[in-house]
Amino acid sequence: MAAVSDRLPAFPWDKLEPYKATAVAHADGIVDLSVGTPVDSVPEVIRRALIEAADSPGYPTVWGTVALRDAITGWLRGRLGASAAGHRNVLPVVGSKELVAWLPTQLGLGAGDKVAYPRLAYPTYEVGARLCGAEAVVYDDPTELDPAGVKLLWLNSPSNPTGKVIPKEDLIRIVAWAREHGVLLFSDECYLELGWDTDPVSVLHDDVCGGSYEGIVAVHSLSKRSNLAGYRAAFIAGDAAVLGELLEIRKHGGMMTAAPVQNAVVAALGDDAHVAAQRARYAARRDALRTALEAHGFRIEHSEAGLYLWATRDEPCWQTVAHLAELGILVAPGDFYGEAGANFVRVAVTATDERVEAAVKRLG
Repeated sequence: MAAVSDRLPAFPWDKLEPYKATAVAHADGIVDLSVGTPVDSVPEVIRRALIEAADSPGYPTVWGTVALRDAITGWLRGRLGASAAGHRNVLPVVGSKELVAWLPTQLGLGAGDKVAYPRLAYPTYEVGARLCGAEAVVYDDPTELDPAGVKLLWLNSPSNPTGKVIPKEDLIRIVAWAREHGVLLFSDECYLELGWDTDPVSVLHDDVCGGSYEGIVAVHSLSKRSNLAGYRAAFIAGDAAVLGELLEIRKHGGMMTAAPVQNAVVAALGDDAHVAAQRARYAARRDALRTALEAHGFRIEHSEAGLYLWATRDEPCWQTVAHLAELGILVAPGDFYGEAGANFVRVAVTATDERVEAAVKRLG
């Protein structure tokens, strides 16, 4: 057991506990903006679909129901502009974090292989590499990597933590580079429906991939767009050969999305109204927090999309965390996401309206 856990970095969130205790002690209670977990209710149309499938005594299939695959492919074509998407191009997964952490292992990677991901990134990309014994490599521009040994390239647009969006022209260039060098490209697009200052584009868009999914896979989640973090509902889409191999492995591993959740995902992907309503909530919270942070002396960088504000006072991030904790506000230190974030903090916009209002007053 220790041999595996010893490969992993220390769990970063444990370091926040003393600052959380300070924030909790505030007279008006904590405003927790550290983790981007949804706080709003699961839409009624989705809960209804979950309940309708509650009497599911048999095992679900790993590939998902025909209705689920229809829903995913329809969404890919209509929302992402992936006109050639069919059933062989989709695979449901048990939440996107599970997929990110175990993908290198399921791809058969190990010692001597390299997994590349952005210099500022979701920590689980590194965890996935370490779990299988591969080498983790960071980049600023993936096309400047030495492709030798790079077996998996992660993109993340919109980015967690920075909210940065990769423009379509750059996606076209990166996809071409990966194909030229035989590098498998996985694009984490879990925040794609939350563009604010720009409209994020998928690697599966016809203009980006030329209508072919060879060598590319996109990762999507319903956690943020539909408040389904508790349902563990996500899917991947793209190269049929890659997904077919993963399907066989995941069937042996019993990695199945629960049948009621599959039914809920069908409902979620078929309803745009709740997505628009949730976007409006996040937009209002984002505007309020951004205005308050800037008035308090922060500078916001990137943050073009997603659920976070990438903020700095040009000081060490833990100094900023301590300052805000004294105001009863908990944020994530930027160095959780890489050394390049040492002077930044990530501020989630996922608190309730009441808690966001409290934060705004304290910052004022």
